[in-house]
Amino acid sequence: MAGEGEVIAVHTVEEWTEKLKAANESKKLIVIDFTATWCPPCRFIAPIFVELAKKHLDVVFFKVDVDELNTVAKDFDVQAMPTFIFMKEGEVKDTVVGAAKDEIIAKLLKHTSVAAA
Repeated sequence: MAGEGEVIAVHTVEEWTEKLKAANESKKLIVIDFTATWCPPCRFIAPIFVELAKKHLDVVFFKVDVDELNTVAKDFDVQAMPTFIFMKEGEVKDTVVGAAKDEIIAKLLKHTSVAAA
């Protein structure tokens, strides 16, 4: 897995399966950014997602291109980009659809404070 403070970009189903398994075993909150290169809101939110990864070292951040890994996107029923999925130990806890920075931060804080409690 990538070091703390980094967004882990995955490009194959095998890599996704391996890295997601390791992240689930870490028992950390996982945030997955389902993105696409052709999506302007995705490009807008990408640097903000990187900054969140740098600030929240206790969270695992993934970036999944829906065109590269459409089977993974289908597994999570992704309908629009960007979609952010918040997971813990294999269970989806929350979803944010769109480049809604404040909503993403609010969900991140909600689920990291629950983890710390």
